[in-house]
Amino acid sequence: MRLIFAGTPEFARVALAQLHAAGHDIALVLTQPDRPAGRGLKLQASAVKQFALAHGIPVVQPRSLRLDGKFPEEAAQARAAIEAAQAEAMVVAAYGLILPQWVLDSFQHGCLNIHASLLPRWRGAAPIHRAIEAGDTQTGVTVMQMDAGLDTGDMLLIETLPIAPDDSTASLHDKLADLGGRMMVEALGRAQSGDLYPVKQPTGGVCYAHKIEKREAAIDWSQPAQTIERRIRAFNPFPGALTSFQGESIKLWRSEIDSCSRYENKAPGTILSKNESEILVQCGSGNLRLIELQRAGGKRLVVAEFLHGFDLPLGAVLDTPTVVAGT
Repeated sequence: MRLIFAGTPEFARVALAQLHAAGHDIALVLTQPDRPAGRGLKLQASAVKQFALAHGIPVVQPRSLRLDGKFPEEAAQARAAIEAAQAEAMVVAAYGLILPQWVLDSFQHGCLNIHASLLPRWRGAAPIHRAIEAGDTQTGVTVMQMDAGLDTGDMLLIETLPIAPDDSTASLHDKLADLGGRMMVEALGRAQSGDLYPVKQPTGGVCYAHKIEKREAAIDWSQPAQTIERRIRAFNPFPGALTSFQGESIKLWRSEIDSCSRYENKAPGTILSKNESEILVQCGSGNLRLIELQRAGGKRLVVAEFLHGFDLPLGAVLDTPTVVAGT
């Protein structure tokens, strides 16, 4: 099938690579404009753009597709490129821009979206993070026929995937990205053969995966250990769960719930014990074993290496840091 692909991050690049490998004709790629990244804040192309350029696929990067919006000239240029591509369908995966109605109406097979949840649960921007944070035991991918709503379109394919007890957003992202790419290849094949049937989303079970904000990184030690452990996994790799000691920030990357209910009378955040493999911290209920940590400006370290350069005395209390939006 002749396609236009719209996507930006690594999740989308995986799908684009699978479509390309399956022999689809990718006539055009839409992706977000290059963004400053790294310590030097140099402009960096998205993962999707890098793949497209490496494979000779034309790329357009409008800041908006709304013809009546803030960037009408860029939208008009994108429209001309889309029309010239003469594609049969647009595949969308984590693009990051709203598609106006003129885009949705431009293709014989419409716009097909890869969404990393079992719709209608976790519509919105951060379905992987929110599923882990909420303690869901399963998630999956929905291939959806896009409409004007926020992830409200008819479902074309849906497949479940278990969430492992140690899954982080990083590990679950990779599993879902691979699954989404394979499902989209299947969906396009079935569309060509007339064997793809839309199903309305259920009206019950709707919830929204709101965008992750950096302020959410701050760990409140008065919460249960189970809640904190899930948040640490949900915020790995972004924004990273955050605590502090004597004014210095510490990111928490890996932890485990301690099954023993010792030291119940200590204040939340108290360091109860430590050894070469773990730091045991009192929570609002239960205890948490910290396994991988990072000082500001440092590297992720296992406990033995972390404690060599940062002393956390027994009985010390970890704080809930103040996180300023945008920092």
